Amino acid sequence: DVQLVESGGGLVQAGGSLRLSCTTSGFTFNEYTIAWFRQAPGKAREGVSCIHSNDERMNYADSVKGRFTASRDKAKNTVYLQMNHLKPEDTAVYSCATLRGFHCTPYYSDYDWTTWGQGTLVTVSS
Repeated sequence: DVQLVESGGGLVQAGGSLRLSCTTSGFTFNEYTIAWFRQAPGKAREGVSCIHSNDERMNYADSVKGRFTASRDKAKNTVYLQMNHLKPEDTAVYSCATLRGFHCTPYYSDYDWTTWGQGTLVTVSS
């Protein structure tokens, strides 16, 4: 079975950093795109970033550009989201999702992502 497991969330002060991990299993890592989404209480889900295992192209939401960086470790079948200069408005449940093929386009938020992780909570205090 395709599985995604997020980790790394927690409580951090504004200006701090966290690194989220999305560990994958059950599929050929090199053939899939992984995207990060977040959902704050009372708000719609928002695409944060996407990355493909075999392509250098990435996309980021305008709200996180310059602060967040996605990366991958093919040996560990894991995608990371390094989040720096965190703001209270970054508080949300962060989830990773996957879809076979290259889907890391500027429209990645609109695609039908087939498999999701359970999410990890990030809380940024002011």
